[in-house]
Amino acid sequence: MDVKEVKEVWKKVKAELEANLPEHIISTWVNSVEAVDFENETLVLISPLPMAVDILKKSWSDKIKASVKTILGENAKFSLSYDADYAAKYLKERKKEFSKLKAGQTEQDRKEEDTKSALAQMQSGANLNLNLKFDNFVVGDNSRFAYNAAFSVANNPSKKFNPLFIYGASGLGKTHLLQAIGHYVIFNRPELKVRYIRMEEYFNEWMRCFQYDENSNGRKARTCNNSLMRKFHQKFQNIDILLMDDIQFIESKMKTMEDFFSTFEALYTNNKQIVIASDRLPGDIPKLDNRLRTRFEMGLVVDILPPDYQTRFEIVKAYSKELEIEADDEVFDYVAQNFVNNVRELKGAFNKVCAYAEFSGVGVTLETARKALNCELRKNELTIDIIAQKTAQYFGLSVKDLKSTARRQNISNARHLAVYLARNILNMSYESIGDFFAKKHTTIMYSCELIAEKLKTDDELQNYTEEIKSRLRG
Repeated sequence: MDVKEVKEVWKKVKAELEANLPEHIISTWVNSVEAVDFENETLVLISPLPMAVDILKKSWSDKIKASVKTILGENAKFSLSYDADYAAKYLKERKKEFSKLKAGQTEQDRKEEDTKSALAQMQSGANLNLNLKFDNFVVGDNSRFAYNAAFSVANNPSKKFNPLFIYGASGLGKTHLLQAIGHYVIFNRPELKVRYIRMEEYFNEWMRCFQYDENSNGRKARTCNNSLMRKFHQKFQNIDILLMDDIQFIESKMKTMEDFFSTFEALYTNNKQIVIASDRLPGDIPKLDNRLRTRFEMGLVVDILPPDYQTRFEIVKAYSKELEIEADDEVFDYVAQNFVNNVRELKGAFNKVCAYAEFSGVGVTLETARKALNCELRKNELTIDIIAQKTAQYFGLSVKDLKSTARRQNISNARHLAVYLARNILNMSYESIGDFFAKKHTTIMYSCELIAEKLKTDDELQNYTEEIKSRLRG
């Protein structure tokens, strides 16, 4: 493969990446990468930015690998390294472009450009998605309290509501509000340091501070790299606003909880703002360290509920405007009427309508929406909602009981069975079932294995299962 072909391949890989990576990662780190060779089924990439190599390898390696395989086949790999010669050339070209740009600008234009550039760098450093701001968050009765609390924190960080704890099911807008706080602060208080991170990423970074060596017994021993750990703590404790998403991921990770407790204490003691998002209340995360639980609860705890019809309608309409897609209100009505669980579901449905319209060469109309989504047929299909309803009814419970954290035996048994039926009848993933019941996928796996094992010997459970299946068929 010659150089020209290699560059064409990289263009295609980048197109794949643009669909799967955040915009700020593409513009800040990926766009400067060049492909220089393809040998031994490896796409050789170089970057003029050492930090780009570090960030892309640590956080986005799997995505890049998948995109390379999509374009070059399953056996394809990639390598990425810093190249000093390319860095010198890249810097020279950037200076040339910048000089040309500056030559045609007024002093005011230059100041505005410098400000925008500085803000963009701050947004990237804070790990923010440029599309998630207060301006495009659709407020409804389900989210008004959470929105007002988030906006108040953004206006007066550390003055009140510290920490702010936002909870609700997946896809309702918690991440949007966290990132909106970050954007607002960066634009209005640029002297403050902001960082958004998901707890899973925090955990992974913390784990990289350890190394594993084989001891004299042939076993792996974990030792802490003190230098890396100091840098890690400096990164998260020397900031003004910490936006921590998916805090529930920390559950059961005792050592990480201890470390995050020290980070929380350092920030709180120094009057720094902490905002946390979770799919559950602090009290509903069973294995959360009690010191963390009480600290999460000492600030303001607010929830986001599934949106009502009017809010869903406005969300789809606003999303259409954001995509610059023309559509009638009846399209928004159709989507809002039929997709009721969360914002991601609404946007996914509208995306499907737009894709169907584009591929069919027609406009985004009600007829197009009906053909693309086929909601009338979907209503007659068996869903996890129906399985949960029928199972709950059979045991004299409600779906709310099954989704709760209650551990009473009658509720727990019914929940295990509903999970098992969803997995075996609908062949749903553990993650999807977990999203519905607000449980971790490992908990869902346990429920399925428990029922499967009991069904081998428990005649009463076999009868329950068959009776519920009969109700689902009828």
